[in-house]
Amino acid sequence: MFGDLSGMMAKLKEAQQKIEATKLRLNTILIDGEAGNGLIKVTVTANRAIKNITISEKLTDKEEIEDLLVIALNKALEKANSISETELAAAAKDGMPNIPGMDLFK
Repeated sequence: MFGDLSGMMAKLKEAQQKIEATKLRLNTILIDGEAGNGLIKVTVTANRAIKNITISEKLTDKEEIEDLLVIALNKALEKANSISETELAAAAKDGMPNIPGMDLFK
């Protein structure tokens, strides 16, 4: 029984290492979002850090800029969240020990 326990602990540690490696890799995945037919473009990482914002010189109305910026950021962050959740779930699932009756990733 203790052999199984130490094996499970090793698997959990492996899963934790995979998750940490995935988090680091997510910093390198860039996601773009845009609004107003490209008048505003944003780039974020899959860890939801904003890397770049580009605002066209054609935009002069402050309220329009703010509205389009919110739209572009929300689009990019929604994509980033989806990628992050998928990647982290896959890393966790790959490293989790097989415990009968506990399928956490159904």
